[in-house]
Amino acid sequence: MGGPEALKHLRRDPVLKSLIRQVGPCTLRPVRREPYEALVRAIAHQQVHGRAAEAILGRFIALYPGHDFPPAPAVLETPAEAMRGCGLSGSKVAAIRDIAEKAVGGLVPTRKAAARMADEALIERLVQIRGVGRWTVEMLLIFTLGREDVLPVDDFGVREGWRVATRADAQLKPKELAALGEPWAPYRSIAAWYLWRAADAAKASKFKPQ
Repeated sequence: MGGPEALKHLRRDPVLKSLIRQVGPCTLRPVRREPYEALVRAIAHQQVHGRAAEAILGRFIALYPGHDFPPAPAVLETPAEAMRGCGLSGSKVAAIRDIAEKAVGGLVPTRKAAARMADEALIERLVQIRGVGRWTVEMLLIFTLGREDVLPVDDFGVREGWRVATRADAQLKPKELAALGEPWAPYRSIAAWYLWRAADAAKASKFKPQ
């Protein structure tokens, strides 16, 4: 993702041009997973620090020896108490069980089936699952399926990156950023990646807007 054609296109925006010059090449590489696994991992990470979430996931995966990741049918047979014992909250247990149920029932598509679906169709389908909102599906589209044209305008980091890069006093509203980002198509995921880098660097006091 983020090859020469994408960067050439995004450099037409002066703000992104400056960002690309400061950040360097795009290193965004999707992790090839089944959507079911990606959604379960996303739920585990919600409102929890990354390391803590990985520790919880590690304990959860350990409940299913012989499997790289807990199979959906096995999850449905697991007592909620055992899942809670891994450090998952009650609401997360309910969400993960619903993801497993929807995977078994076919609502959660396989990676192969998802590859044939449009972004909005996948969003519309997966937000029916408990605990899964539009933002969660957008992260799946970018980081699991490698879709290049997703702009998660509800994401704090994306809006903060634009605020930092433009030296604005306040973040744009999601609708404002969506309209502003329309010319970035069909590489809006790559634009989002650069905005995340700007927000991260500002947190570390390394980013110097120009």
